[in-house]
Amino acid sequence: MTTQRLTSFTDGVIAIIITIMVLELPVPHAPGMAALQPLSVLFAAYALSFVKVGIYWSQHHNVVQAARKVNGPVLLANLFFLFWLSLIPFVVRWVGEAGVTRDTVLAFGVIMLLTSLSFALLLSALLGANDADAPIAKAARRGRKGLITILAYVLAIAIAFFWPLVAVAIYIAVALMWIIPDKRFEALID
Repeated sequence: MTTQRLTSFTDGVIAIIITIMVLELPVPHAPGMAALQPLSVLFAAYALSFVKVGIYWSQHHNVVQAARKVNGPVLLANLFFLFWLSLIPFVVRWVGEAGVTRDTVLAFGVIMLLTSLSFALLLSALLGANDADAPIAKAARRGRKGLITILAYVLAIAIAFFWPLVAVAIYIAVALMWIIPDKRFEALID
């Protein structure tokens, strides 16, 4: 399999994930902007999740483009990553229906943590499939955002037991950290 096929497959799955998330947003039955008020928590969860899925899509594109080869372990790691990513619409729907509670914030954090860990596994599989002179090997040597992300999610999960809104603030901070483009991979792609 080529890196382009892996990227195309992942692009399709991510497009479906985003579509499912937006379809979970109900259309208000009353006229006027006041009808949107009950949807504010769901919309906020959707917006944060959309940003996070978009960041993962962008990062996936960058790491796969920097790779020269993919193999069986890469394909399995990619499926594992997509599995956790595909659970995001479920947790968004739960937040929308139950609100910002200890359990919904915990679930969101656990899904985000497992998605981050599975992305790290994918990166590791890509590094194993490529030679030391591949662009991905050079780019992966630098940067600490991935480790900071995992540690932040672990911290947020622990905090969510007592202060769910503080955990949400950490989730937002992680998203803001990743909105700043990661030039490590883009600079090395031919």
